[in-house]
Amino acid sequence: MPVAIITGASKGLGRALAEALAGRGWDLVLDARGAAVLEETAAALAGHGTRVTALPGDVTDAGHRARLVAEAWRLGGVDLLVHNASALGAEPLVRLEELPLDGLRRALEVNVVAALGLVQEALPLLRASAAGAVVAVSSDAAAQAYESWGGYGASKAALDRLAAVLAVEEPGLRVWAVDPGDMATDLYAAAVPDDDAPRPEPARVVPAFLRLLEERPASGRYAAPALLEAAR
Repeated sequence: MPVAIITGASKGLGRALAEALAGRGWDLVLDARGAAVLEETAAALAGHGTRVTALPGDVTDAGHRARLVAEAWRLGGVDLLVHNASALGAEPLVRLEELPLDGLRRALEVNVVAALGLVQEALPLLRASAAGAVVAVSSDAAAQAYESWGGYGASKAALDRLAAVLAVEEPGLRVWAVDPGDMATDLYAAAVPDDDAPRPEPARVVPAFLRLLEERPASGRYAAPALLEAAR
């Protein structure tokens, strides 16, 4: 069975993607900071008959990252690494003049430094896979300038650049930075709590990620809405 590591997997997009992969026979190593919710998620996904390991912790902790990869190795290796864990930098979001520098550091540590650290830890197993792939969950804020999204957008832009360089340095892998588009998630609610406009559930964009895994297009940056539209 193929093995995936998914960070930020207890709810939202991470859980929706884990659910879809479990339904397709993937073994999973799941990470999130909230132990109770993560354990509930893992128990539910195990109902698909695949092996699911829940490891609560913080992706900025090198020891935790090593444990995630060690557990994946125990299950058979790493075929897919999804960096979905994210930090906003401020909750709710604020203009740059008000952005706490410690908040920006946290966003960079979670969204960029930890992502690279996990890739470095998993790289030998990804290279050994017949179809190794890395997915960096990006954001439209990485490419467009939106008021109050500066810190988060800067961290996601940096993540996109790391993914692009990794793709050049590791041509045997697929490395995709994916903008999932607007979704109804706790992260967005924390970012803009006054915005109650309807948004699609994360499960609605999961088929875009599955399409990447099935068709394995060239490494690069993709927008989930465009992938879904092209599939119609």
